[in-house]
Parts: sequence; C-alpha cells; structure tokens
Amino acid sequence: MNWILLAVLTAFFYGAYNVFIKVASGHINQIVGALVLQIVAALVGGVILGYLRFTHASLEVSSKGFLFAVLAGLFVGLAEITSFFVFSRGVPAAIGIPIIIGGSVAFGALMGVFFLKEHFQWVHVLGLLMVTGGVVLLTSQ
Repeated sequence: MNWILLAVLTAFFYGAYNVFIKVASGHINQIVGALVLQIVAALVGGVILGYLRFTHASLEVSSKGFLFAVLAGLFVGLAEITSFFVFSRGVPAAIGIPIIIGGSVAFGALMGVFFLKEHFQWVHVLGLLMVTGGVVLLTSQ
C-alpha cells in the first residue's frame, strides 16, 4: 500500500480514536477509560501478533527498538489519560481534537529536527507555521 494512503488511514484511525475518547469522557472515569482503551489496544495488537507468529512472519526485536517502544507506550498512555481529562471538561471535539493533533504535529516535527537531526525545506516550515497558527486560532476565544 502506498505510504500516503496508509498515512491517511492512520489519520482516520486517530480521528475516530479521539472522537470516541471525547464521547466516553463524559461517561467514565478518566483513568478507567484510558486503561480500558489500552487493554483493548493490547488485545488487538496481541491478536495481530498471534497471526504473524502463526504465519511465521519475521518478528525482529532489538534492545533499542524495545526501549523506544516502551517510551512510546509511556507517552501514548499519558496522552490518552490527559485526553480524557481534556474532554471531561466539556471541550468540544471540533476544538480539542485539532488542538491535540495539531499540537502533536508541531511537537513531533520539532523533536524530529532537534533530536533526530532531520531537515526541513522552506515549504515544510511554512506548513508547520500554518499548523501552529491553526492551533493558536483554535485556542483563542
């Protein structure tokens, strides 16, 4: 599958994920909601891993890969918990989701530049400024 189509599918999954967090946040304790979400995600991953093992797919694991996966898990867990808290405060999905996702785009891009030593072209800088500007506009009353 083309990486752009895969990225758009991923964006759809993240959008739906955030909408369901928004809806759930008014009906469940934030920590319980985040834990349920993480258990279901682990079960989905476990089923897919089981399938891959059954089909004898290569399952490479390095200590560096494991460490960074643990760190990613730590931060996604924190993001889920704080998302439940954000939406439990009545923030509309149409405002909160773009702020969370747009902010994550900006922070992720900056971390790519400063920590991973990746490079931007001027058009990428312009795109990042537009995302950041959108987040600023969404936070204004």
